[in-house]
Amino acid sequence: MMPREIKPEDTTRAKAYELWLKAPNPMVTFFKTFDVTNLIRVSRKNNLKFNMLMDYCIGKAAVSIKEFYMLPVGDKLIQYDTIAVNTIVKNKNGEVNSCDIMYVEDLNVYNEQYLKCTSLSAVNCQDIDLSNDSMVIGTSAIINTEIDGAVGMNSGIFNNPFIIWGRYKRRWFRYYLTISFQFHHTQMDGAHAGRFLANLQNEINGLKL
Repeated sequence: MMPREIKPEDTTRAKAYELWLKAPNPMVTFFKTFDVTNLIRVSRKNNLKFNMLMDYCIGKAAVSIKEFYMLPVGDKLIQYDTIAVNTIVKNKNGEVNSCDIMYVEDLNVYNEQYLKCTSLSAVNCQDIDLSNDSMVIGTSAIINTEIDGAVGMNSGIFNNPFIIWGRYKRRWFRYYLTISFQFHHTQMDGAHAGRFLANLQNEINGLKL
């Protein structure tokens, strides 16, 4: 099904829509440090990109939370049936493009999509935009720098959830990654965001091939 407008009063987000849609700053940001040791092991053992695995786990952590499928767009509340995860790609000219990858449960299929889409964006210097069909979770990996967190901008246009991370850190025999997770308060509350972050750690810990 295509994305469609829904009436806020017919959803669990009716009060949040009333309170937060027109708020000067409706975006909320959580910071959390994840143990990504298992993700590093899977990446190295199977020659898979770490950021691809992070994006996959993000998608998998989100799909069971119904609030991710509703997003304020302008003054409307839109219902989606699918979720995509965005990644930023460095293109052949040294600039960046935005690339959306549809989440699918099969990791091998997701990896094939990720490699194909990011390669096309890098070569063609063009964005791949799935926002007309899917609720897109934005990500930005600043892998050349260790950061403790970052707060995204409140543009008033891009209301999608957004995740930022830097380079992972090693402490003794384990690896840790601090992320920031920004979300629109109309879309979800802190409890939903907390459940998503808990899901994400569980998906990272449980990932196997």
